[in-house]
Amino acid sequence: MSRDVALTRKLVSIQTPAPQPGFLGPGHTARPVIQVSYSDSDPFIMLMDDWLDKKSDEPVGGSHPHAGFETVSLLLEGEIGGSPHRMKAGDFQLMTAGSGIIHTETIDTKTHMRLLQLWLTLPEKDRWATPRVQDLPIEHVPTLTENGITIRLYSGKFAGLISPVQNYVPLIIADIQLQPGINITQQLPASFTAFLYIIEGSVAVGEEQKVLQQHQVGWLNRFSDDGPSDLELTAGKDGGRLVLYAGQPQHDPIVSHGPFIGDTPDDIKRLYQEFRQGKMKHVSTLPDALQIRY
Repeated sequence: MSRDVALTRKLVSIQTPAPQPGFLGPGHTARPVIQVSYSDSDPFIMLMDDWLDKKSDEPVGGSHPHAGFETVSLLLEGEIGGSPHRMKAGDFQLMTAGSGIIHTETIDTKTHMRLLQLWLTLPEKDRWATPRVQDLPIEHVPTLTENGITIRLYSGKFAGLISPVQNYVPLIIADIQLQPGINITQQLPASFTAFLYIIEGSVAVGEEQKVLQQHQVGWLNRFSDDGPSDLELTAGKDGGRLVLYAGQPQHDPIVSHGPFIGDTPDDIKRLYQEFRQGKMKHVSTLPDALQIRY
């Protein structure tokens, strides 16, 4: 369908999530980035911005199960995880929990760490997909650097870049850094749910130039149209860095409890039983074809 006027994205909601005490003990704070209903955030279930300033060598974290969704991790600072899936700053990991998997997130040294971890729904038909893990180290992240702009694309297609990461749900994740005053316009699929999370500085969005500050979340309008839409960003006087999340809504109801996502409460009961019975295997036991490193 052709149209004379391009669809443009604008901010429809701005939120400032407050830090909360984290579960890893002293020095751990977590910001719950997604604070809207799932019907508005679909396909995004939860996103936590975890900060850890760890002063001892005592291990924290550890192994735990997941099923029915995907964890999408972007490490901004520090190191986390165990071999062969240890992550360093700028690394990205997409783990398809699917039918059920156990993974390890251990921090066993003094460190300053910052991790963005997203829970992403799976389409109903793929809810119980065979588990797999995809690691994209920063050295192999598709990157655009020009005219005061640096864009690292971790998932999907954006700004002329294409990520190698395989997706069940069409998904764009981009780390966008803009020097002071720089203005860019890039295209997103108009029907994708999309939000911006400001890591540093400030960014004005859209024709209205509404400003997002550090630690703020800006939700964008979306359209029923399947075509492209324009996203305009302008960095503030000190520049700006943000992470863009955009994904295709799935419109499948979900049930969430603990580390599991299902279609019904019975799914949750079954998953707990399978975990207790030792039927979920550790990610390290997956065949090489399902442990993908780009």
